[in-house]
Amino acid sequence: MEYIEVCIEIVPFKEDYAEQVIAEIEELGFESFSIEDPYLKAYIPKEQFSAANLKTMLSTFTFSEFKFSFTTDLIREQNWNALWESDFEPVVVDGKCTVKAPYHKNLPHTKYQIIIDPKMAFGTAHHNTTYLMMEALIEEGSNMKGLQVMDMGCGTGILSILSVKMGAKIPVHAIDIDHIAVKSAKENANRNRVGDKVFTLCGDASLLQAGKYDLLLANINRNILLEDMVTYSRSLRPEGKLFVSGFYMEDIQMLVCEAEKHSLKYVTHLEKENWAVIKFKKVLED
Repeated sequence: MEYIEVCIEIVPFKEDYAEQVIAEIEELGFESFSIEDPYLKAYIPKEQFSAANLKTMLSTFTFSEFKFSFTTDLIREQNWNALWESDFEPVVVDGKCTVKAPYHKNLPHTKYQIIIDPKMAFGTAHHNTTYLMMEALIEEGSNMKGLQVMDMGCGTGILSILSVKMGAKIPVHAIDIDHIAVKSAKENANRNRVGDKVFTLCGDASLLQAGKYDLLLANINRNILLEDMVTYSRSLRPEGKLFVSGFYMEDIQMLVCEAEKHSLKYVTHLEKENWAVIKFKKVLED
C-alpha cells in the first residue's frame, strides 16, 4: 500500500499545538503521526487522501495562536519499511528490558526481551512517553504478578507484552482506536510468543468494563486523558492503579486535579526530558 506523508509546519512550534492539529485531522483517515519540531508529519493511505478536506479541516485554526503550511510526499511501501529499519535502534529501559526490531542480533541480555515491528503504530520505547510507561511498569516489579491489566491506546502492544512477561493475569486486555495499531499489537504479541495472552479490541474508552482492572495503562495525550479520566476510574477495582502519560511536566497539576474528582489519588510521577508519567491509585470514597 502507498501512503501520503503530509508535513505540516507549525509556527511558532509547540507540541501542544501539534496535538491540537492531530485531534482535528485524525478523523480524515490518517493512521499515524510523528511530531518533529517544527513539523507534524501525518500518514494516510494514498486513496483516502484529499488535500481539499485537509485544508477545510485546518481552516478551523484560522484565529489560533499559531500558523501552518503543509507539503505532501508519496511514500511507497518498500520505502516506508526501510525508513523504520533505518531509524529503529535498540532501546534498553532501566537495564532490565531490551526493545529491539526482528533484525537486531547479538545484543546484551536483559531480564525482558521484546521484539517490536512497529509498522505504522506508536510505541517502540524511542519516544519518552513509551519509555516512561515501561519504566513505571518495571518499577512495580513483583507487584505486577496476577494483576488484571488494561493497555488503553495500546499502539504496538509493547506495554501489554511487557505486562505479560512481568506476570500479569492472562489475558492482558489491549484497546486502540486505530485498526492498524490493533493489527500491529496482535502481530507483535505473536512475535513475542504471547499471542494467546493478549486480548485486543478496536475502539475507545467506552469499551472499558466497570470495576474490572487492577492496573490501567493509558499513554495517549493530555486532552483525551482529561476527557476519559472518569471512565478510567470507573473501570478500576478498589485500590487499583492508573498510569498515564503523553503530556508534559507542566500538565501534571491539571491531570491530578481532574483525577482527584474521580477518587484517584496521586502517588508519584517520573520525568524524562520534560515528558511525564503519573501513577494514581483508586481510593475508596467516604
